[in-house]
Amino acid sequence: MRQVPKEYSSTLVSLQDQAVPCSFEAIKQVLINNLGSDLKQIFLSIDEQPIAAASLAQVHRALLKDQQEVVLKVQYPGLKDRMRMDIATMSLLSKCVTWFFPEYRFQWLVSEFAEVIALELDFIQEAKNSVRAAINFKNNSRIKVPKIFQELTTSHVLTMEYCKGRRVDDLDYIRKSGIDPRKVAKVLVEAFAEMIFVHGFVHGDPHPGNILVSLDEKHGFCLVLLDHGIYKNLDEEFRVNYCQLWKALVFLDSHKIQQLGKHFGIGKYSKYLPLIFTGRTIDSKAALGDGMSVEERTNLKQEVKSLTFGDVSEFMESLPSEFLTVLRTDALIRSLVSKLGSSQRVRLLVYANYALDGLSSKPDPGSSKYFVLKAVWTKIISRINHLQVRLLLGLLQLFSWLRDTRKSLVIWSKQISLLISRFVSHNYSVTLT
Repeated sequence: MRQVPKEYSSTLVSLQDQAVPCSFEAIKQVLINNLGSDLKQIFLSIDEQPIAAASLAQVHRALLKDQQEVVLKVQYPGLKDRMRMDIATMSLLSKCVTWFFPEYRFQWLVSEFAEVIALELDFIQEAKNSVRAAINFKNNSRIKVPKIFQELTTSHVLTMEYCKGRRVDDLDYIRKSGIDPRKVAKVLVEAFAEMIFVHGFVHGDPHPGNILVSLDEKHGFCLVLLDHGIYKNLDEEFRVNYCQLWKALVFLDSHKIQQLGKHFGIGKYSKYLPLIFTGRTIDSKAALGDGMSVEERTNLKQEVKSLTFGDVSEFMESLPSEFLTVLRTDALIRSLVSKLGSSQRVRLLVYANYALDGLSSKPDPGSSKYFVLKAVWTKIISRINHLQVRLLLGLLQLFSWLRDTRKSLVIWSKQISLLISRFVSHNYSVTLT
């Protein structure tokens, strides 16, 4: 939300987990309607004060009869009806804007919102997403997805295990716990890179309120992923092409970028893809993560002046829905990486590595021997190419580490010089006296 005025962003951020809560009596009625009239048969206790309240639901801690600590995510009563009215209003306003200003087309955005909100309001679907995400990360001890209690979950109530932790952007907590925020950033980027490039099953709302940092004996910390209501299941062809795009973006393969841009349906706007994802122009000579030179910025400003809002609208409207999801997810992750004090170069290199992982393919065991052999040979050639690319990525990472180390040494040497000068100055003044 960097481009939004602070007065607006500071107000809207409360909708992540600190919205004005609904009364407990209203919440209790939702629980009774969904879980049965005698809640005492299920719970030893339910905290009346919510631990979080967002735009669609609020969360209460509870204790089951078997002493298990759980949290209840309860949808606000009457929300679906209000949402239908809101969507109808948005649609009407969108059509009015387009009627007066034909180049301003927002109806596609209203349709996308309606599709997403319908899924987010179905807590049974969220439970399914949560279970699938847990399976995807079952071998990654740095990522935790709360266990779902299916028998206590309905379309309006979601029951899951209680996980301790603090928001991923709580830097005071992270530092006081002896955790390097940059390590948190790296684990975060790796998790979402794995979702996008390998699983093809992407959490669409990774704002700070949906990710917790939890203390862990094995690694020092792990990340707890919450709110699995918005997920995008990437089409396999899209996932592979997106992996190819990131491989091309890292090495600025302009021909491949434009080729993939046409495949994604954005044609003439393909040249802006490196700018959107890596902060470089398509013909940039800058190193990965360095942004643009003064000359490149000047040239870009002149070029952007010729773009109209209609061009922007056309670009956004032409993007596949999968692309919009990964764009939003990447923007949120990029913001968190900055808040945690990590370099965007880390994000770019992690993405590139996982893009290569996502391009790994397996021959179909049901195919004929000829096709199996052909697939194996293709796999060998592919692995050789990938090894070459990984070598280049390794060199980029080494270069990045050396440069960061050099910066640290320069800062350290300046501090030492300052201390020495102060020491000499102090002793010199003492000697004079």
